[in-house]
Amino acid sequence: MPIFEHKSFLDQDPAEVFAWHMRPGALERLTPPWEDVRIIQRSGGIADGGTVTLGLRRGPTELKWHVKHAGFQEGRSFRDEQIRGPFTRWVHTHSFEPGENGGCWVVDHVDWELPLGFAGQFLGGRSVDSELQRLFRFRHRRLRCDLARAKRYGAGKPLKVAITGSGGLVGGALRHVLTTGGHEVVRLVRGVNEAPEGCALWNPDTGLIEREKLEGVDAIVHLAGEPLVGLRWNDAKKLRIEESRTKGTDLIARTVAAMGRPYPVLISASAVGFYGDRGNEQLDERAKQGKGFLAGVCRAWERATEPARLAGARVVNLRIGMVLTPLGGALGTMLLPFKVGVGGRLGSGKQYVSWIDHDDVVGLILHAIRSERFRGPVNATAPYPVPNSTFTNTLGRVLGRPTVLPVPSIAVKALFGEMGTELLLTGARVKPGLAESDGFEYFFPALEESLRFQLGREEG
Repeated sequence: MPIFEHKSFLDQDPAEVFAWHMRPGALERLTPPWEDVRIIQRSGGIADGGTVTLGLRRGPTELKWHVKHAGFQEGRSFRDEQIRGPFTRWVHTHSFEPGENGGCWVVDHVDWELPLGFAGQFLGGRSVDSELQRLFRFRHRRLRCDLARAKRYGAGKPLKVAITGSGGLVGGALRHVLTTGGHEVVRLVRGVNEAPEGCALWNPDTGLIEREKLEGVDAIVHLAGEPLVGLRWNDAKKLRIEESRTKGTDLIARTVAAMGRPYPVLISASAVGFYGDRGNEQLDERAKQGKGFLAGVCRAWERATEPARLAGARVVNLRIGMVLTPLGGALGTMLLPFKVGVGGRLGSGKQYVSWIDHDDVVGLILHAIRSERFRGPVNATAPYPVPNSTFTNTLGRVLGRPTVLPVPSIAVKALFGEMGTELLLTGARVKPGLAESDGFEYFFPALEESLRFQLGREEG
């Protein structure tokens, strides 16, 4: 029977490492972003008797994996045992062993067996052992990063944070990082008549917001907005893009202003689109607004936070770059053509891509909540923006695929119109001046390192 084991050392107290695994959001944080996995149902926690049902998609097929928790020893270990699923046998033991001079050894031990002939079908030709190496290398590194940030930003009493867009790419990750760190999250939700537990209703179109459920929050992180991609921009789409940002932000800002002292910190999303198409010019937060539709939207978006700022609240406008995650966004959209070997630079390839790793943008939001120096515009980008040609070549190298098929500007414009011009053919070389001067620690400052982590392609 095959046995797999992965072990790594953390400079953390074993009790805290174990407690992290017991909190809501731990499974979501440890699920690799390159896998199409969803949690269908769960009951209980990791103590004996808890169960989880996962949906694992492979092409058009979704496999259900039913797992129960057993062997719970407080502060020491627990097991995941398959009830039904793709394996003949799956027993995964999580152990947390004290180091001789402090710290904690995290040990994942897996006994597994597949039905005859199923390995190739399920894993697409990869060996189970290599896939497990890939999975646990990612899990241990993310655990190390999350625990380090929990330690840095968890000092004092636990935070209470309200989030709009908590089901999105950034908001979902932020929610789970907060809950695994021992903080409380209030999700601002819409489209339902009654808010579930831990949620508050809001609706920018009607002005509804359950302010009483936001009393006592330390921060409101506002991330909701109409997606930029998906449809060619026509007048109706452009109006939705702008109004979804300005109306929602205005409602949140006025709510903060009405809450009284001490005001919660307002962290409101914006975008590097504020700077327009700026060529090779290096831009920090002092740079002026650029030209174009997105630049105008970002300006109006940031102005909508004024009611909170004028009332005396600390307001941070995060000008977010391209967030790197295969879960969606720009990287998720471009992965398929690159994987099949038809990816390449867009247009001239000289336009700059100001990007940030998915885990680092969440960390920067935590920093923004805690740091009094963060006020006004803050560039949420990695320290090293790159031209589009460099970005595409690096992605191809990480995936092991050629990038020899450039897409000419005329083709981008024909396919995507104004959206293609503004999102794909223009760029700005944005530097995170405030983040660097305030001591924010990037875990993934280099493009290739970020891509390898997010795509499960780390070497060695």
